[in-house]
Amino acid sequence: MNQKLMLLGDEAIAQAAIDAGISGIYAYPGTPSTEITEYVIQSAEAKSGKIRAGWSTNEKTAMESALGMSYAGKRVMVCMKHVGLNVAADPFMNSAITGANGGLIVVSADDPSMHSSQNEQDSRVYGQFALLPILEPTSQQDAYDMVHYGFDMSEKLGVPVLMRITTRLAHSRAGVVRKPTRLQNEIHLPEDHRQFILLPSNARRQYKTLLQKQEVFEKYALESGFNVFSDGENKELGIITTGIAYNYLLENYPDRIIPFPVLKIAQYPVPHSMVAEIYNSCEKLLILEEGYPILEESIKGFLNTGKTVRGRLDGTVPRDGELNPNIVALALGMHDTRGIDIPSIVVGRPPSLCKGCPHIYSYNALNEALEVFSKGRVFSDIGCYTLGALDPFDAINTCVDMGASITMAKGAADAGLHPAVAVIGDSTFTHSGITGLIDCVKDKSQIMIMILDNETTAMTGGQDSSAFGRIEDICLGVGVKKEHIFILDPSPKSHKENLAILNQELCYEGVSVIIPRRECIQTSIRHHKEHQKSEALLSEN
Repeated sequence: MNQKLMLLGDEAIAQAAIDAGISGIYAYPGTPSTEITEYVIQSAEAKSGKIRAGWSTNEKTAMESALGMSYAGKRVMVCMKHVGLNVAADPFMNSAITGANGGLIVVSADDPSMHSSQNEQDSRVYGQFALLPILEPTSQQDAYDMVHYGFDMSEKLGVPVLMRITTRLAHSRAGVVRKPTRLQNEIHLPEDHRQFILLPSNARRQYKTLLQKQEVFEKYALESGFNVFSDGENKELGIITTGIAYNYLLENYPDRIIPFPVLKIAQYPVPHSMVAEIYNSCEKLLILEEGYPILEESIKGFLNTGKTVRGRLDGTVPRDGELNPNIVALALGMHDTRGIDIPSIVVGRPPSLCKGCPHIYSYNALNEALEVFSKGRVFSDIGCYTLGALDPFDAINTCVDMGASITMAKGAADAGLHPAVAVIGDSTFTHSGITGLIDCVKDKSQIMIMILDNETTAMTGGQDSSAFGRIEDICLGVGVKKEHIFILDPSPKSHKENLAILNQELCYEGVSVIIPRRECIQTSIRHHKEHQKSEALLSEN
């Protein structure tokens, strides 16, 4: 009898990858995808199988490393959140042309409603853009099964496969039945030794091959069993759902008997014949999809014969935010199922920096140093320190994307804003800040960069940072003058000394780098507990 586990959606994907015979997993941490890689890192099975599991400097390097492992014939997974796919877009798009050798699955975790993200983008757009097959599970079991299926499809068709999940699936738990474990692939290089060389003459030939495979991709989506049509007696309405939206529909029918025809989509490209069947048999359609109205737009395009197609585009479903059972109920014309508002017993608390966080003392010093200048000079980045935008600090003025602090500050300095300050974290600096620093050094920009080094990737749970022990050497290596690189102790006792350095460097007409360094308070507490536990075990022995 196969083992059954209670797993998060992320954990189901990770366990499936282990069971399906992966040899490696590459990722950069980002909610809601982080737990996939963490699960593999902590897995005893992965360790015994010598599966390479760890964090890359950024999503682009993760994607490229995974492509290299696929080149060698091994099965490999690469994971990121949706905005991380922007960073990995160059190798991701080109991997559709190179194809895959060993099975390659790219997992992108979308965050509708922006629980911990800058935008709501829908990764299915990237899958369509790259002309690759897309899998979108409706449940944790679906997610597990699709990983096995996805690796097989990737190897049979010779292409990477995109798996798109969303926050609710990633972070909810359900029973998952495991499949038998498979052996890892042996190393085998591509039969076509030019397959991964994207010189124009070769790329043109392989792009034609990718286009010819589109019909095969649709045939797989038609026959896999993940896309399911269920007929209903009431043909006044046909319902098409994608991914987890199917569950919100079911929750409005406790007996699971839906009177309308329903087409559940979980694999793309969407088979036109399945959509045509429900379109032609019903008076109008309701499209329920998490994210962009991608399917709704395409249906209005290729089946537009005058029938009503309702969804996010016409306002039947809100254009932004997550779906939920109540939204679906209202779209179906049912009563509002939201219920009464729960009275506020505990006053809500906005997010804030942890008590004792080193960033507090960095911002206190920076704010005081900038008092003599007009406001609006601090360009920040993605990390815990973004909370410096809130009271009581009100210390930063921008937060756009990973690495943008340095390059935006450079642009402002180029425009004549002096001084211009960039605030970036240690992990974000190696993720995508180094190249901006190179531009600053090359152009001799008048910019002060604060690299807040808490020696971990704190915002996503304390993963190892690629910057650990390397920041000064990197800055020296790209040309920052040694006399303008300063290591600070971000603590109250060092405030006066830190303030003097900041005042000095704000007036410097060139590139200076300030590195306030103290371990994240949360990882420090965890490391202390681990040390105490180790000492207790040693004393027992």
